[in-house]
Amino acid sequence: MTHTPEPTAASPSAGPAAPVVIIGPMGAGKSSVGKRVAKALGVPFTDTDRVIVREHGPIPGIFADRGEAAFRELEAAAVRAALSTGGVIAVGGGAVTHVATREAMAGARIVLLTVSPEAVADRIAGSERPLLANGGIDAWQTIMDARAATYAELAHAVFDTSRRPMSRVVDDVVAWLRNETPPARTGAPTSEGTA
Repeated sequence: MTHTPEPTAASPSAGPAAPVVIIGPMGAGKSSVGKRVAKALGVPFTDTDRVIVREHGPIPGIFADRGEAAFRELEAAAVRAALSTGGVIAVGGGAVTHVATREAMAGARIVLLTVSPEAVADRIAGSERPLLANGGIDAWQTIMDARAATYAELAHAVFDTSRRPMSRVVDDVVAWLRNETPPARTGAPTSEGTA
């Protein structure tokens, strides 16, 4: 099921815009879309996976040497730091599985990018993503299924990247961000439709 936001009236008296967090499964295009959205809005962009790599080394090495739980703690810290900077933040696919990360996102405008298994297969082929090391697209689907409810609960708006040019997805996200009202943390998407 896909949710696409309908524009709502922006509040002219609103203070600085809440940070935007881009969530979604591996291969959905969070970093690509997030970077372009930030540029269009003239705000900072942070890719928390890149922050972790810069500060702690390659993610596969962190998983191998310290385990997923340790990685999620590093990720939560990176997300908190990025949220304090503001702008647009792309988080790893599993960031939403950590309670501290979810709590840190409260008050942010959360955009979920979705992608079909068929479209993502080429995107993740040959990747070094630790959770896909032994299973490829089947592992991706299992992980996606396990996280789908959490993604849906957190998202204020949902955009599918499966078969649309990335520039169109970016335009749609930017249009929504410019027209939406600040999120009220209800845990449910603000509107429904099709992408």
